[in-house]
Amino acid sequence: MFRVPDDPVNAVVCDDLSVSRWGHGPETRAVDGVTFTLPSAGTLCVSGATGAGKSSLLGVLAGRGDDTLTVAGGDARVSGISVLRRGRDRRVLTYRVGYLPQGAGASLPARLSVGETIAEPITSRTRRANTRAVSVRVAALLDEMHLPLGAADKFPFELSAGMRQRVAFARALVLDPRILVADEPLANIDLEVRHVVFDAIVRRRQEWGMAALVATNDGSLVRELGAAELTLRGGHVVAQNPGGLVAWSADTPGRAPVS
Repeated sequence: MFRVPDDPVNAVVCDDLSVSRWGHGPETRAVDGVTFTLPSAGTLCVSGATGAGKSSLLGVLAGRGDDTLTVAGGDARVSGISVLRRGRDRRVLTYRVGYLPQGAGASLPARLSVGETIAEPITSRTRRANTRAVSVRVAALLDEMHLPLGAADKFPFELSAGMRQRVAFARALVLDPRILVADEPLANIDLEVRHVVFDAIVRRRQEWGMAALVATNDGSLVRELGAAELTLRGGHVVAQNPGGLVAWSADTPGRAPVS
């Protein structure tokens, strides 16, 4: 029987990964030679200026890189699945990884209600989903994100930017992912409710070992999560702090040894 690979120990093993971006001009190297290991229940925050390669790295690792991105060298295994694989493996990868892309709150499907938007990762995979169970799941996530239950029947344009971002975050969590890949999860969220992002990550990390890979330049979020840090510049790793949660490659110059 065909079995999709799995790795219960390491959420992400990134081995000299390089990613190229194609556009109207020549090929550019968005990510160049990135190596790290993120264990299950670990948290890694990736920082860097605009254009550093954060979004390209996260998109490829989540299995959702757009058509302009290609793996130019190396490899990465996410939940045991190589990002080079296609077909069934790629489908399983997108099931195991909850993905919050950059600007997710601003790009929610306009024709779906909030409830339908959150449930879509479930309903798009099966037509036999239990409607009541899905509704209960959506209601629980709305409550966790400090959104009113009545928001389920509204459309994205009826919500504030911060509320839309929390809807997108709930959508990324609806399948109880093994790994959360989130690109600027705090974008547009009011200061007084930002703790819902922190609480959601920490609770899942503690209860079932969810790992989290987060692109953020918010130092307070990094500290609250007790996360390891990796800084990119021009697609290259220029600094890292293992933070006790990430096993860095011992034979890579400048990196801390594996603990």
